[in-house]
Amino acid sequence: MSAIIEEDLKSHIRSIPDFPKPGILFRDITTLLAHPSAFKTAIDQLAAHFKDKGITKVIGIESRGFLVGAPVAYLIGAGFIPVRKKGKLPFKTTSVSYALEYGEDTLEMHMDALHKGEKVVIIDDLLATGGTARATCDLVKKNGGQVAGLGFFIELTDLNGRDKLKGMDITSLITY
Repeated sequence: MSAIIEEDLKSHIRSIPDFPKPGILFRDITTLLAHPSAFKTAIDQLAAHFKDKGITKVIGIESRGFLVGAPVAYLIGAGFIPVRKKGKLPFKTTSVSYALEYGEDTLEMHMDALHKGEKVVIIDDLLATGGTARATCDLVKKNGGQVAGLGFFIELTDLNGRDKLKGMDITSLITY
């Protein structure tokens, strides 16, 4: 992706200081989602990166990953799987728990969502510390899938999220 495209996409991201708590600069993608050509460009760029790589399923991480992952799945001709917080899926699930800065969280997917050996790409809006993305990779492996890559609208490089995802094909459209 060109620097010109990245700068154009960046111009559609709203930065909100002190949200959700003091000292955090929140990168809001809702302004990009609301702009038809910017949203199309972002989805097209992610899809182009993973097209023709034999991906059978795209996994979107709750909840903004659903908004990004579903159209990528459509464009590359793959199925879509939502990964959700504990207790949000209606059928039998498998789960993985992971550490947060203060505590623990659990992600789940339907037990029948993946078939052994399926190649998946994990999509979310933001790569920060990498904890949620790493947990999702672990959930995919636990369910017999193969992580072929990860895609994000935004990467906060100072938080070193890639360190938890070493050896993975990672693409981020915008970096801060």
